[in-house]
Amino acid sequence: MLNGQTSFDFDGNTFKKSFDGERLSKQFDRVFNVMKSGRWMTLEEISLRSFAPAVSVSARLRDFRKPKFGAHTVERRRKDAARGVWEYRLIVS
Repeated sequence: MLNGQTSFDFDGNTFKKSFDGERLSKQFDRVFNVMKSGRWMTLEEISLRSFAPAVSVSARLRDFRKPKFGAHTVERRRKDAARGVWEYRLIVS
């Protein structure tokens, strides 16, 4: 896990630690490990490499920006304007 953490302090209206805590912590770690390379990737590319649904990848990218998850920088840029495809890059704090 990131920095030796085995569990993260997720929150939200539908979050239940007993059901979601371990799953989301492992997912966070997988997405972080994919993104820490600093390479530009689409949600689909991150999803394929991390074995997480694209919608979950998007949520983890938002988590990375939060102070309690490291206050990392997540940059984004358009890859294909006609299709609305974005790429993301993680700058680790």
